[in-house]
Amino acid sequence: MDNEDSQDKWQIQLRKGALELVILAALRGPPVYGLAMLRHLQQFPTTAITEGTLYPLLDRLKREELVGADWIQDGDTRPRKYYRLTAKGERKFQALAASWRQSITDINALLTMPAGAPVDTQGS
Repeated sequence: MDNEDSQDKWQIQLRKGALELVILAALRGPPVYGLAMLRHLQQFPTTAITEGTLYPLLDRLKREELVGADWIQDGDTRPRKYYRLTAKGERKFQALAASWRQSITDINALLTMPAGAPVDTQGS
């Protein structure tokens, strides 16, 4: 049980650390309303979050001008708030994505390379 608790905590911390990147990545397409984004993220086990996590994060990203939001009414339905990535958000996404990819490369190398083995830092 102790090992399982430790793994659960690790998964939670990994998700928290990647959440901003996940949200920015999800917003790279056309504008999307919050519930649609939530449903999209819930399709993936490692990105399934609740409304109580999503909306505060979207509000923070909006304050930081990484995300824009507009109320749009489609037909007779009530208005929905649609979110979109701003130019600043796209730049932040690109930076986070590059960092994520480098982390994945580094961790994969460490998973296959014992300590003390020579490291190829030139990528060849």
